[in-house]
Amino acid sequence: MATADDLDAIMAIETAEFVSDAWSSSAMAADIASPHTRYLVAYFTGDPTTIVGYGGIFAPAGSGDADIQTIAVSSDARRQGIGRGLMNALIENARALRVREIFLEVREDKSAPRALYRDLGFEEIAERPGYYQPDNVTAVVMRLTLPHTPAGIGVNA
Repeated sequence: MATADDLDAIMAIETAEFVSDAWSSSAMAADIASPHTRYLVAYFTGDPTTIVGYGGIFAPAGSGDADIQTIAVSSDARRQGIGRGLMNALIENARALRVREIFLEVREDKSAPRALYRDLGFEEIAERPGYYQPDNVTAVVMRLTLPHTPAGIGVNA
């Protein structure tokens, strides 16, 4: 789980990867500290001091749904399964909270993340024109429906 101590490393990736629409440091700090979110960080095995990716999910207890707030992997660590690993971990966090549906928004012009999300079972359900500012880029809304697991039944994925 990410903590406030990880904020500088997270923001270094955030501002490098989302140049025109990065979250502010104060917004990220508030989200990491929220009791309704879980933020995870990724690093290479053997070097737990260098964060190479992060992801956060908003999942209020009992709501039944969740939203992937943000996810990013530093450019020098891409194509190594880190994004997939973070997404799988976020999905498992949601499953542990008995979430039934996970939503996310992704820039229309980001084909690699869209392909990853589809591969993980997300479906494109809507568009939000002009969502990403100041670039005026459409957001594609995606949803993953998790199978219902009755209370008291464990699932190993």
